[in-house]
Amino acid sequence: MVTTKRQNMASLLSEILFETAGQGLPPSKDFYQFVITQKEVIWRWWKISVRSEFRGAPPGEIKQFHHDFLNDARLQEQLAAVFGTRILDYTLALCRGHVDYLERLPDKLLLKILSYISLQDIGHLSQTSSRFRKLCNSEEIWRQAVMSHCDMITEDIEMLANVMGWKNIFFKFFYNKEHDSMAYPAEEEDKANTESP
Repeated sequence: MVTTKRQNMASLLSEILFETAGQGLPPSKDFYQFVITQKEVIWRWWKISVRSEFRGAPPGEIKQFHHDFLNDARLQEQLAAVFGTRILDYTLALCRGHVDYLERLPDKLLLKILSYISLQDIGHLSQTSSRFRKLCNSEEIWRQAVMSHCDMITEDIEMLANVMGWKNIFFKFFYNKEHDSMAYPAEEEDKANTESP
């Protein structure tokens, strides 16, 4: 049952789950790339050297299935040396199947999900990551919030929203502080009231 759910969720993911690249620590000038796909990890390196024997040399490459990478202490050590232990821990979690599916859903689908949750939850969710902060402060979300508080959006409101933004319109004209005091975190309301258009 759990495996079936995981397979269904995996169909929402792109083929590449994670990718990073960068130069090795001094004195090495070698360049490295690390990619995790849904089935394997790929470790590539390019030798950067002024020595003639390395000129035009093709990149080195290692490909492994997730379970092989989890048992390859040497490659894990190389990855940590180049990109740090935080990246290593994250990649190990991905290879073990610990994927944050919600964070990886397309914006359009996430906005649809957000339209069903309370303003308080939107406020809290906006504090979890830069992506959710952007989505939770998007014009689409706050236009929906305004629409839920009035029968119709007039041309005047549309014009005002183009200048002020839908979030500011909501807090200035539709947010009832007495009845909705718990609907949205106070610090978010303060930010909305002080944001410039």
